[in-house]
Parts: sequence; structure tokens; C-alpha cells
Amino acid sequence: MERQGVDAPPVELKDQGPQAPAEESREGEASAAAAGANYQLPGPFSSLDSSIEILKKKAQELIENINESRQKDHALMTNFRDSLKMKVTDLTEKLEERMYQVYSHHSKIIQERLQEFTQKMAKISLLEMELKQVCHTVETVYKDLCVQSEVPTSEEQNYKDGEC
Repeated sequence: MERQGVDAPPVELKDQGPQAPAEESREGEASAAAAGANYQLPGPFSSLDSSIEILKKKAQELIENINESRQKDHALMTNFRDSLKMKVTDLTEKLEERMYQVYSHHSKIIQERLQEFTQKMAKISLLEMELKQVCHTVETVYKDLCVQSEVPTSEEQNYKDGEC
């Protein structure tokens, strides 16, 4: 708070009469303050009024400066948000493009392996058919051997007859 070059003599309070209760005193102060806004006191209080006006102007300037600063901050945040959105969008597009490249590469590898698998499954099917043929041949040979071994020779027949 700045002081003016005017020295005010000390204020002396003269007889004010009986003191009012606190509530009435506050109401009186409020009405006196309202009346004081329209009325300027003569003499040494005029410098006080000019000091108050200066303080009001400074406070108003500070409020305006704060509002301007807030507007600048808002514009800065808006620009930052827009810039960040553009960068995130660009990065997302690059990431998506890279993902598709990786997918394409993996698809080629999977396709090659599926072709190899299909070829091996076809070979396994052929081997399975050959194995079935071999099994069928072995089964036929076994049956032929079993039929021949069931016809007993005369010695085997005599031996078996003697056991009973």
C-alpha cells in the first residue's frame, strides 16, 4: 500500500453518545459505508479516498492481468492438445501400418508352413495306405500259415490221440 505525502493528524473521537448493541452498530457501519461511497470527506481523508481509488484500479488491473493470463494459458493448452492429437494420430497410423506389415509377413510364413503340412499329410496318407496293404498281406500270410498248421500230420495226430 502506498502512502501519500500528506500527513493526517490523529483522529480524535468526540462524544458519540451511548454505545449501540453490536448488531445495530454493524448495521450502522454498513449504512455509513454505503453512504461514504457517495460522499467524500473533506480534508485529510480526501487523500485516503484517492488511495482507495488507486487500490481499486490496481486490483482491477490485476484481475484483468489474471484473466489475460488465463486466456493465454487456455490458448496454450488448446494448441498443446491439438498438437498432441496430431502426433498421437500420426503415431497410431505408423503403428497400424507396421502391424499390417508384420501380419503380412506372418501370413506368408503361415501359408508356407500350411503348404508343407498339407504335403506331409498327403505323404502320411500314402504311407498309411501302404501300411494297410502290408498289414492285409501279413494277415493273409498269417491265415494261410494257420490253415496249413491246423492240418495235422500223421505223427502229430497219433501223438494227440495218445494224450486223450
